[in-house]
Amino acid sequence: MNKPDSALAALAADTVAIGLGANLGDAQQTLSWAVQALAQLAQTQLLAVSSLYSTKPIDSSGPDYLNAVALVRTQQAPLAFLQALQALELQAGRERPYRNAPRTLDLDIELWGEWRSEDPVLIVPHPCMWERAFVLVPLAEIAPQCVSAEQLQAVADQGIERSQSQGWWQK
Repeated sequence: MNKPDSALAALAADTVAIGLGANLGDAQQTLSWAVQALAQLAQTQLLAVSSLYSTKPIDSSGPDYLNAVALVRTQQAPLAFLQALQALELQAGRERPYRNAPRTLDLDIELWGEWRSEDPVLIVPHPCMWERAFVLVPLAEIAPQCVSAEQLQAVADQGIERSQSQGWWQK
């Protein structure tokens, strides 16, 4: 499902929607740490964090995932910001043994203002985000202008449940 170009302009040019996910170890603790680490990144300001959601793995195996979406404002260049996110994943023990492997931490750039990239290193908008309830539901919570009712309906059968309300990461 594609998102109309007009909806991509709903975020300011320097605002990034980041999908957070984990299903190994103490996933909630790791995600809480990740949100706090995002807030400490150079030239970056944390704007909002969704509730925490529980979802079944898609195209993968392992325990259920915990997922959220954070909005940040950053002055970092896109590839430098991606490298900073990947460094956080490594600090959390992320390994990449195979595609869609269970993980201690996953940080994905979903949207970056209205910017688009087809670079194989960084595709924005994230190529699967419009098909994933674990991205669309939390994104709609903190940036409702970015997700339509039709898009939410299209992923309604994916079995997402709110696990913790907003502020979960500050506990």
